[in-house]
Amino acid sequence: MRATIVTVGDEILIGQIVDTNSSFIAKSLDKIGIGVHEMLSITDDRKHILNTLSSLQDKVDVVIVTGGLGPTKDDITKKTFCDYFEDTLVVDEKVLAHVTQLIEGFFKRPITQINKDQALVPSRCEVLFNQVGTAPGMWMEKGNTVFVSLPGVPFEMKHLIENAVIPTLISRFDRPYIVHKTILTYGVGESLLAERIESWEDELPEYIKLAYLPSPGRVRLRLSARGTDENQLHEGIREQVEKLQLIISDCIVGYDDGETLEVVLGKLLAAKKITLATAESCTGGKIASLITSVPGSSAYFKGSVVSYATEVKETILGISPEVIREHSVVSAAVAEAMASQVQKILNTDYAIATTGNAGPDKGESEAEVGTVFIGIATPDGVFSEEFNFGQPREKVIDRAVIKGLEIIYKEITKNL
Repeated sequence: MRATIVTVGDEILIGQIVDTNSSFIAKSLDKIGIGVHEMLSITDDRKHILNTLSSLQDKVDVVIVTGGLGPTKDDITKKTFCDYFEDTLVVDEKVLAHVTQLIEGFFKRPITQINKDQALVPSRCEVLFNQVGTAPGMWMEKGNTVFVSLPGVPFEMKHLIENAVIPTLISRFDRPYIVHKTILTYGVGESLLAERIESWEDELPEYIKLAYLPSPGRVRLRLSARGTDENQLHEGIREQVEKLQLIISDCIVGYDDGETLEVVLGKLLAAKKITLATAESCTGGKIASLITSVPGSSAYFKGSVVSYATEVKETILGISPEVIREHSVVSAAVAEAMASQVQKILNTDYAIATTGNAGPDKGESEAEVGTVFIGIATPDGVFSEEFNFGQPREKVIDRAVIKGLEIIYKEITKNL
């Protein structure tokens, strides 16, 4: 089965909001064996909506439309949906009772006609009751295509996808199985990684596909298997992952989309009861932000000193001005001193420190733009590594963050 996701709203097209709905819907459909053929974002225009629906009919099995179901005049999806199916709007009494209770009971104000109009639906549609909002979803069929219209408010859309759309699709349609496994690698670029696993990739079974998903400092390898025998798919994926581990075990740090390096590192720190701190200059606290984005990170992360200015390195971290004058603020000596000092101040097992020239100018150091020193303090001593991440500034910072996490992960696992 194939699906198309359509988002309606000028606010998406002008960049006012980011379309997160399509991503959530696509993941939900993929889990039940429905592949997304395309994602479209279109304007709040009746003709545009009608043309889009017409162009998709009988081309895909399912069309899911989000947005344009609100109570204001610019929300025209429901009326246009009704026009496309040559239907008329009628009041759904269950929806009206729910809207009334929500407005008068929860918000404690009289219901208006504009609120009551939320209960209008095409007479022949299957109403998808929205318990967490006022706009119901609508399920209609034409030709060989199912058309589903959902509210654009993310939490309302998610509720209807999980509790109405997905269960209905499962009950009414036979679908193939799709199994994914994502392998998270760090420290090896995409091209080098491809060279190392070329023979393995060439020998993959036809029903298993490999995708490279690169981002700064890491590459995710996604294996996707599609077929009618779910057990065969899982077994096939398992066998291929075992073969892959023999080839690149040195750079695999985790599995699946949720297993980011900060999550993997956090699990390791928590399991081994190891504590960590950071002292950040050029990364501006981003390493600490990533670490603390993981629930439960308070068990192993003590804190951070964002020593962006030289005087903070001297007064808060206690780094000698002579060391800074002799080696410059962007140097191995200062990175190591930062790591050692924050480790001591916050009484942790390990510490990460960063100092560098992210650009666009050199600042207080003569080091080339893009140069970053990452210091690592361990229970046995301190060391640093030098990198040049090039430009632009954002890339330098992002790569320094990822590289810092990668180095500390490898250092801890090496000593276990």
